[in-house]
Amino acid sequence: MLFVLPSWLGGAVAVTVKEADRASSRVVDEQAERVGARIRELRRSRGLTLVQLAGRTGLSHPFLSQLERGHTRPSMVSLDRIAKALGTTQVELIAAGAPGLPDAQIGRPDVLRAGEGARNQLPNGEVRLLTRGRRAFDPIEWTGTNTEFGDYFRHAEDEFVYVVSGALLLDLETDGTVRLGAGDSVYYPGDTAHRWCSPDGSPFHLVVVKQKPLDNA
Repeated sequence: MLFVLPSWLGGAVAVTVKEADRASSRVVDEQAERVGARIRELRRSRGLTLVQLAGRTGLSHPFLSQLERGHTRPSMVSLDRIAKALGTTQVELIAAGAPGLPDAQIGRPDVLRAGEGARNQLPNGEVRLLTRGRRAFDPIEWTGTNTEFGDYFRHAEDEFVYVVSGALLLDLETDGTVRLGAGDSVYYPGDTAHRWCSPDGSPFHLVVVKQKPLDNA
């Protein structure tokens, strides 16, 4: 899409919308549509406009509009910013993408099959929730091949990471960077800045266990 500036701003100059703000006009899938609807519901319940949410998250208004309509998926960093701005968590937003358990089933054993569960597709991997409904903690399956760290994550909850296969470079900011291999694990307390990537582009497979936020426990 091109915008043309009027002559009083210096003549006809074509301005191209940034690639990051472009998204398909079609719904990605049912899970993306449900997540977008949940974000819209929470935004409206907080009395926020899309422009105000954009200001709080540092994300563009067009991207958030596409996201709410299920026309694109957020990265985990973007999802984290949105969740914090709306007073919720990444996990709760991802969980909105798939049906949860009926209240009557909460507190009972629940088997989740390999093809089931709420998930968020990433450009270089996938995040899948390994439980349904309200649980005491949040186990997550994370696969990826990204070789760039990206932004740091920082959250109040403690977190445990176990490397199922592959290798992982884990950057803990002030505590340095460590390489983890299959069978290795790490635990860090809440408010620890962290980010990770593949050291060479080969796939990594993780199980991440997040402590439940105290007000949601």
